[in-house]
Amino acid sequence: MTRISLRAVQDGDLPLFFAWMSDPEATRVAAFTARDPADRAAFDAHWARIRSDEGVVMRTVVADGAVVGHVGEYGEAGDRQVTYWIDRAHWGRGLATAALRAYLDETPTRPLHARAAADNAGSRRVLEKCGFVVTGADRGPARARGEEIDEVLVTLYA
Repeated sequence: MTRISLRAVQDGDLPLFFAWMSDPEATRVAAFTARDPADRAAFDAHWARIRSDEGVVMRTVVADGAVVGHVGEYGEAGDRQVTYWIDRAHWGRGLATAALRAYLDETPTRPLHARAAADNAGSRRVLEKCGFVVTGADRGPARARGEEIDEVLVTLYA
């Protein structure tokens, strides 16, 4: 069984994050991405803001000693959103679920919200396995797909 741990994001993690978050297939599935996922300067500026914002909590996901993703939360009190990204090479192994569970054990934030592309069955399963319940639907611009798509809104209450 794979051992998951979370740690603070380190400078050396960012090249990995960039590679994963600019993967065309992964961004298509995730749907909600940067304007130009291949723009390294914009990526670096975004992560500099994330890492300096005390209201954002991000953790690097480590599986059996290897960095495989990140998980965290952001947003205003009462509307905190969870986010996660796992390297596509590791999809289908339960790592996103394990990472999100580990993060939920670490954070006292409740309620905690998330959204996923309605057709992203994998992400929806991860959220449901971690106790999130569907609380609504929305439609929004998916930059990675160049169109508006249906979204599922979910919330974790306890």
